[in-house]
Amino acid sequence: MIQDIKVTDLIPHRPPFLWVDTMLEYDKTSLTTEKFIPEDLDVFQGHYPEHPILPGVLLCEALFQTGALLIALLLKDSNKPHTPGVPVITRVEGIKFKRPVGPGDTIQMKVSLKEILAGVWFMKGSLRVKGKVAVQAGFACTMATI
Repeated sequence: MIQDIKVTDLIPHRPPFLWVDTMLEYDKTSLTTEKFIPEDLDVFQGHYPEHPILPGVLLCEALFQTGALLIALLLKDSNKPHTPGVPVITRVEGIKFKRPVGPGDTIQMKVSLKEILAGVWFMKGSLRVKGKVAVQAGFACTMATI
C-alpha cells in the first residue's frame, strides 16, 4: 500500500527541493500525488512579491518527481532486474500553463505512463490547483547513474 511508503524511500530528492508530500493513488499506469505550498517559501520573496506566484519550472518539477515516483513504484512491483540509477528528464514537450499557484495552495499531480521504449519512460502529467488544471506536460525519463 502506498500510504506505508515514504516518498524519500523512492526518489533521491530532499527538501528544500522535494515537491511531493504524499502519494494518493497508484495503479499500474498512473500515480496521483499532492503537495502543500507553504506561504513562507523563499521563492515568494522574489517572484512577484506583491502577487506571489510559484514559478512554472517548479510546478513542472512536481510533475517530474511524480513521474520518478511512478517509475520507482513500477520497478518495485515488477521484481525484475533493472538498470540502476535515478530517473532523469530527457524530453519535455507540450507544456501548457493554465493558471497560477500561490502561497497556501495545495497542488495535486497525476502522471500516467504512455509507453516504455528502449529504456525511456514516456509520460504525461497534469497538475491541478483548487480542482482545476494549472499545468499539463508530456515528458520522458531514462535511468542514469550520477
